[in-house]
Amino acid sequence: MAAAALTLSSKNYSSWSLRGWLMARFAGLDFSEEMVEQDDPGARAELLLLAPSVRVPRLTHGAISVWDTLAIGEYLNELKPKAGLLPADPAARAHCRSICGEMHSGFSALRAALPMNLKARFPKFTVWSRAQGDIERVTEIWRDCLQRYGGPYLFGTGRTLADAMYAPVATRFLTYDVPLDAACAAYCATIMAMPEMQPWIDAARLEPDDIEELEVEF
Repeated sequence: MAAAALTLSSKNYSSWSLRGWLMARFAGLDFSEEMVEQDDPGARAELLLLAPSVRVPRLTHGAISVWDTLAIGEYLNELKPKAGLLPADPAARAHCRSICGEMHSGFSALRAALPMNLKARFPKFTVWSRAQGDIERVTEIWRDCLQRYGGPYLFGTGRTLADAMYAPVATRFLTYDVPLDAACAAYCATIMAMPEMQPWIDAARLEPDDIEELEVEF
């Protein structure tokens, strides 16, 4: 099989990098990592939500280059169909694609108000109303999936693209001390307990440089 490489930016701040990385790990793809320096203007713009398009993560697989996270997920599903990145049932598969698309294109208030920051903790964080609306929609999606498919992941016992897409939100809820009901708190715990999460978090903690604009303080 052709050599694969995944280009990433910050492991502490980049939710999109985490999504693409988890997708590749869930797929069982053997890949190397290529980190973009945080002082790179394009990478910094993406982290600050100022870039017109997201170019990281980027999966390079032989002569193929895929740089949108959903496109990476679909490519990996075609490459590794037995990995279960999308549910086998057509209705569940359509549902999975729908909530992945909603995460991909929506929740701008949540992204702006609660940026991913694995090294930080903000107890009793004050969430403004528009971001609270996004939080309520995310938790509604989680409760519906967990009830419909039985958990512990969004589409049952196997991890799918949806769990990769929503994993950074689970980290945000912990960072900003967001109150959750029992089902959503359990899902967050399930995500954080995945064996892939610990090495990512360990690497995030080793990143030496902070981006001051993303160090929210209230």
